[in-house]
Amino acid sequence: MFPHEEKIIREKLGREPNEVEWAMIEVMWSEHASYKSSRPWLKLLPTKNEHVILGPGEDAGIVRFDDNTAIVVGIESHNHPSAVEPYGGAATGVGGIVRDILCMGARPIALLDPIRFGPLEKERNRYLLGGVVKGIADYGNRIGVPTVGGETEFDESLDGYALVNVACVGIMRPEHLTHSYVTEAGLKLILVGNRTGRDGIHGVTFASEELGENADEEDRSAVQIPDPFTEKLLIEATLEAVYTGRVRALKDLGGGGLTCAASEMAGKKGFGAIIYADRVPQREPNMNAMEVMISESQERMLFAVRPEDVGELGRVFEKYGLEWAVVGEVIEEPRFVVIWKGKKVADLPIDLLTDVPTMKWELKPRDIERGVEMPGLPFERAFQLVWGSENIVSKRWVWEGYDHEVGGRTVLKPGRDAAVLKINDEYGLALTADGNPNHSHLNPYHGAMGAVAEAVRNLVSVGAEPLALVDNLNFASPERPDVYWSFAETVRGLADAARAFGLAYVSGNVSFYNETNGRPIKPTPVVAGLGRVRLKDIPGMGLEEGLLIGTVGLTRGELGGSELFSRLGLGGGFAPRVDLELERANAEGILNAVRAGLVKAVHDVSGGGIAVALAEMAVNGVGFRVDLSKVPAETTNPLEVAFSESHGRYIVAFPEGNLDELKGFFRHFAIIGEAGGSDVVFRWNGRELLRRPLEEVKAIYESFPELLGEGE
Repeated sequence: MFPHEEKIIREKLGREPNEVEWAMIEVMWSEHASYKSSRPWLKLLPTKNEHVILGPGEDAGIVRFDDNTAIVVGIESHNHPSAVEPYGGAATGVGGIVRDILCMGARPIALLDPIRFGPLEKERNRYLLGGVVKGIADYGNRIGVPTVGGETEFDESLDGYALVNVACVGIMRPEHLTHSYVTEAGLKLILVGNRTGRDGIHGVTFASEELGENADEEDRSAVQIPDPFTEKLLIEATLEAVYTGRVRALKDLGGGGLTCAASEMAGKKGFGAIIYADRVPQREPNMNAMEVMISESQERMLFAVRPEDVGELGRVFEKYGLEWAVVGEVIEEPRFVVIWKGKKVADLPIDLLTDVPTMKWELKPRDIERGVEMPGLPFERAFQLVWGSENIVSKRWVWEGYDHEVGGRTVLKPGRDAAVLKINDEYGLALTADGNPNHSHLNPYHGAMGAVAEAVRNLVSVGAEPLALVDNLNFASPERPDVYWSFAETVRGLADAARAFGLAYVSGNVSFYNETNGRPIKPTPVVAGLGRVRLKDIPGMGLEEGLLIGTVGLTRGELGGSELFSRLGLGGGFAPRVDLELERANAEGILNAVRAGLVKAVHDVSGGGIAVALAEMAVNGVGFRVDLSKVPAETTNPLEVAFSESHGRYIVAFPEGNLDELKGFFRHFAIIGEAGGSDVVFRWNGRELLRRPLEEVKAIYESFPELLGEGE
């Protein structure tokens, strides 16, 4: 907390807060809980369209899927905890976002895990990766919620650190919507689930400052302890309680613990609360009121119910073997009062906790885009560098540890442009998560637009109509003028791109102070997208013998921030620009082509460019012969055509008889070759650039365990 904030608090209160009050205020005024630096900019984001039932402002957003079904979605970061204790940090990140979905009255049905680390050659980074993956796998598998997609990427700015973003979606009938705020006084507050311990104390304040050199030892107590078995019981008990129709409000206990959950639940509509902190079931001896109020022990939910309903709901909780206690009540007066063993230990105006002033930092534009001369390396060498990159090779090692089929809804599994979950006999829900910190580092505005554009491309590549977006914005300290500027530019880019597609953000998360020992991460906005797809329309991704191969979109010489430049150690260049009109037109064209049954396989072009997209389609099918000189392009350099990361592009494979009808959907379309055989062949004006046996290409693609040192 900053000195000027302490002064505001003393002036508003007219006295010096006591120790318990200061602890609660510090939690609620932390960046992680209050969003004080990001709120002014987040107002720029579109949050409404015809699909949105509930936008940002509660624990998760809600999207209309059909007349009888709503989809609930949220995303959270658990970066600091995962960098200190990767297993527990990642596991509790999963548990927290699952409860965010649950407390809206929805059953959690799937997870996405966009995760990022430092380069794999460092042992510390391999340790973080292993712990995070195991934490996500163990927790998700044990609660029966499948992890169906995400990203796993590596970057030098994350050396010794981890970005762990987790998205969750749930399904509900609209009438089961349960809000996180109360609309009447006199309600009883019931705490259900695990006992409260000392783990996670100061978790949100720890997440609102950069990590120091000895974070492993000093900050471990701020990381919560996961208990997936209790979470599973909590899921079933909470849903049964919601279905009784007797729950007036519901919140999970995450960041800020009981202080945050109770003050936000009561204060949103101007009510207050009395909390009897000594009635909270405690896991450890000799806990005090402050520890109870700010502990972030996991697997806990706070219910607001009418007094006459306490007994019935208590029986539901007992049926599942869950401990519960009435720990407070909602009052008319907008105050937050804490009682400990009969003595009042805190008494604050509730808006002092819930209405935190915003903060705007200095903005300093950063102009690092520079022209870079294209190096003259052989095509074969370029392909070898990019195709073997730790960012490009298959992450099967990661997702095979996850149970991605539990629940029986998974139609498209990890490894495709988007996952698809069956919602009913006719329709499925498509999910994807995308971000490109290299692009955002060069140009945060276009990097953010690119993340939205890629999410849309991934959805339409599986035949899904995009419905809504959520965003997770990972940045270094907002106190750095260039970081705060890049954050503002990112939000502008997210807003402009979403509006172009008619999409809205229904939920999101901001994570600042992602830096270690004064070393900031690159700006890393992650955008997750939801779409609706007719199950019978889903195209394949693999190539089939005899199909023609076509490209959609225009390729420019845009190698700034590309995987090729990254492998060559070239940090400059210009980030790819997003042509929103063309991006939208091509997405609509792909959707129309898929629905008309004109294409057998579709894959969007993103990291690694056309060369990588083609090779990924080949490893899921047969080989190919293509001539890259036929690609519609503004460059005649084979390396730029092959590895440019220009937006708005797709590869399609289709029977020759569909050609005339198909090309009418697109402004830029060309046949570049044919699928078939057991070789991968790239040509330029008939001259062979590269020929490799498909088996060799597949072997490289599956080499991730060797990069981890787990090979022969």
